[in-house]
Amino acid sequence: MIGERLVQKVSATRGFAKVAPHVVPALDRAVHRLSRGRVLLSAQMLPGVILTSTGARSGRPRRTPLACMPEGDGWLLVGSNFGRTGHPAWTYNLLHRPAAEISWKGRDIPVTARLLEGAERADAWRLLLRFWPPYAAYQERVDREIRIFRLTRRQDGP
Repeated sequence: MIGERLVQKVSATRGFAKVAPHVVPALDRAVHRLSRGRVLLSAQMLPGVILTSTGARSGRPRRTPLACMPEGDGWLLVGSNFGRTGHPAWTYNLLHRPAAEISWKGRDIPVTARLLEGAERADAWRLLLRFWPPYAAYQERVDREIRIFRLTRRQDGP
């Protein structure tokens, strides 16, 4: 358990927020590709998915490794951007084109994303803070409200 607390403490630092966005996604994409979707490095700390969304402006597929919180038959995604000031690009993509796909434990699953707001967001945020306490530090560092999306399987999915 001490290892988990140490990882949480380090991941809540500003230094981690500066370095991680450049290193973690690149490593995740490479290992995920090499393992044919079976391994996601960051999932050794938190459950993770590879989100394939459609670019809001480009219309091109965008693959983004993300931590997630499994929730029943779906998943919660947090647009924390490691506590950096701007919303991450993948959140804009989901706002404009909510149909997406995730790679979850080696399986590709079509999903629909929905931005949580109001009481529903507040309830999800409480669950997320118990799940990964560093989200609180990320929110304290930024003026924006961190976006939370609920992903659900699309009917055309497995």
